[in-house]
Amino acid sequence: MKYKNIVQGSFLSRPNRFISKVNIDGAEHTVHVKNTGRCRELLKEGATVFLEKSNNPGRKTQFDLIAVYKGDTLVNMDSQSPNKVVREWLENGGLLKNPTLIKSEAVYGSSRLDFYLENETEKAYVEVKGVTLETQGIARFPDAPTERGRKHLNELIRVRENGYTAAVVFVIQMKGCRYFEPNTETDLPFANELKRAKDNGVKIIALDCIVTPDSIITDKEIRVNI
Repeated sequence: MKYKNIVQGSFLSRPNRFISKVNIDGAEHTVHVKNTGRCRELLKEGATVFLEKSNNPGRKTQFDLIAVYKGDTLVNMDSQSPNKVVREWLENGGLLKNPTLIKSEAVYGSSRLDFYLENETEKAYVEVKGVTLETQGIARFPDAPTERGRKHLNELIRVRENGYTAAVVFVIQMKGCRYFEPNTETDLPFANELKRAKDNGVKIIALDCIVTPDSIITDKEIRVNI
């Protein structure tokens, strides 16, 4: 996926999870943060960030924070991008060959899963999780406890039990990670539920991404360590 009207800035502070203060061309701006996760290891004072300027002059915040450099690694921070790049991946046959239908926000049981898709022989449900947390070359999820994430895994187990293909796709919003693993230190129940999902036939997929200041695209499937 591509962004438009990208500008560069320097991160100053994050008063709350929805906004940040960024220096752009010597002036301080309040910008919208498109990721409500903690992201403490990313949003540090002085970090180089990239922002998309709104085409709506009446909007209160004129910029959306899209990406940030963590050392030499550019990390996409847009919480909406994982679903968009996975849709592109699904359309190109990433999960099912020659899909004939791809539907977003598909209700299953008491949950709303990210995608339902089918081809001539197979039907599948997919949940997508964006990953911005990296430690020593290891991508991890989540960065905060997620009861909603555990609920989605439980629904995917039910999907599989009812004869459909089920998958959870972790989108690693950067390059350079050696493998993915659940963050047991932050949310052990999620890690346990992920293992249970795998043991019940749910596909656990981790895709890294090529990230530039104005684009993100899935690249390669990396190893999942559960």
